[in-house]
Amino acid sequence: MTSLKDEVLSRRTFAIISHPDAGKTTLTEQLLLFGGAIRAAGTVKGKKSGKFATSDWMEIEKQRGISVTSSVMQFEYDGKRVNILDTPGHQDFSEDTYRTLMAVDSAVMIVDAAKGIEEQTLKLFKVCRMRGIPIFTFINKLDRQGKTPLELLAELEEVLGIESYPMNWPIGMGKEFLGIYDRFHKRIEQFRVEEQERFLPLNEDGELEGDSPIKQSSLYEQALEEILLLDEAGNEFSNERIANGTLTPVFFGSALTNFGVQTFLETYLQFAPPPQPRTSDVGTVDPADDNFSGFVFKIQANMNPAHRDRIAFVRICSGQFDRGMNVTLSRTGKSMKLSQSTQFLADDRSTVNTAVSGDIIGLYDTGTYQIGDTITSGKQLINYEKLPQFSPELFVKVSAKNVMKQKHFHKGIHQLVQEGAIQLYKTYRMEDYILGAVGQLQFEVFVHRMKNEYNSDVIMEPIGSKIPRWINEDQVNESLSSSRSLLVKDRFDKPLFLFENDFALRWFQDKHPEIKLYDALEGFQEN
Repeated sequence: MTSLKDEVLSRRTFAIISHPDAGKTTLTEQLLLFGGAIRAAGTVKGKKSGKFATSDWMEIEKQRGISVTSSVMQFEYDGKRVNILDTPGHQDFSEDTYRTLMAVDSAVMIVDAAKGIEEQTLKLFKVCRMRGIPIFTFINKLDRQGKTPLELLAELEEVLGIESYPMNWPIGMGKEFLGIYDRFHKRIEQFRVEEQERFLPLNEDGELEGDSPIKQSSLYEQALEEILLLDEAGNEFSNERIANGTLTPVFFGSALTNFGVQTFLETYLQFAPPPQPRTSDVGTVDPADDNFSGFVFKIQANMNPAHRDRIAFVRICSGQFDRGMNVTLSRTGKSMKLSQSTQFLADDRSTVNTAVSGDIIGLYDTGTYQIGDTITSGKQLINYEKLPQFSPELFVKVSAKNVMKQKHFHKGIHQLVQEGAIQLYKTYRMEDYILGAVGQLQFEVFVHRMKNEYNSDVIMEPIGSKIPRWINEDQVNESLSSSRSLLVKDRFDKPLFLFENDFALRWFQDKHPEIKLYDALEGFQEN
């Protein structure tokens, strides 16, 4: 029997972050392939073949080739238990991604070699930086023409402000891509050759012995010159700086052709941290602590459309989970038995009997949990740090097309709202429904899921962008509600105003200085 501490130390839990189309889902597929979790990687582009990416399970994702929910996948490799949290690729779903990043111990950042650092990558990088988590960089699509490797490193340092250490270095690019010079393993990994010729060892001077054909290429000579430059003028390798997120190890490769991915995975597992201590309201909690604890970072309805179920995703932060154990929900103080639990490979699930710190489990939810809830088996109730919440920017009025199907409509809205991608508000008098979201795609997904999962067609009437600001209940005055400052309630019946624009907000503040306005972002500032 391995001890709890050994089990915890074998866990590696990470999320993959990138801009849409940088190759995130493709890399996830290849990693799962190495872990033996899937037999054939289905590229997102291969729509006609009927093969879809394992991590994209929702119908709309298969149609569009985008990831809009965070899937969780687990596999074993090289004595380690790896948990990958795939994150939504589309920027309209960044809130889901921010929460997911609270549940991991490290992040893998994918950069498209042709495009460099893109907007969404920068946003997500900032969240990782804020949490001080280690970041491993995979520069993808080397089999296509892109920016020079030195240019890409300069971009990492200038745009992201993080120093880098290339673990390997490309020899050529695009049609002339020959392979990578592996500084860490002291070998050359050749592109598109027979398996037995794939790795060529380097001598003590860092060069190839013998008369390998690759030595005849000027690209090999160029790579040697650049490696010399990196050795003399580049950053020094530092395990400590990788651990605190100030130095990123950089790997080059091509996820689509599965080149450099295995080398990346093996090196990543060597340097990525196991589960780390977590901050709570009663101090730091050690992952090897005997008491079980964890927090809900995501709620997903209808992962199995046949059963209309809801799953609460829990990141285990300490101790061991045993199916059937009793825990307390800190928010309510209620005790409950965790008898229905699951683990995932996208929509493939298996019942999980035990899990430890670092693992992600799914608990069947009948409306008990909220995002951010902490559960614990200890006598002392604890609460882990609050998860980020973002103010929506776009708003629509929503109603059921068919008045006879109000029951389906209400059930669908309440279940989908609890996932946290859209926010629900009600007008004060009529209790008309208003939905808020960070981006337009969230509304499209909502309409699609209402129709397909709840058999409810909806009518949406855009009311433009608004600025939400909450107020104290004792300051509610319905006479202050107007088209420019609409008074509504959120789903917890807390009052707030939806202001038409900055001008309307400032005008209201000047006119009513006695009313204190609160932003949902208070307490979590995006720099």
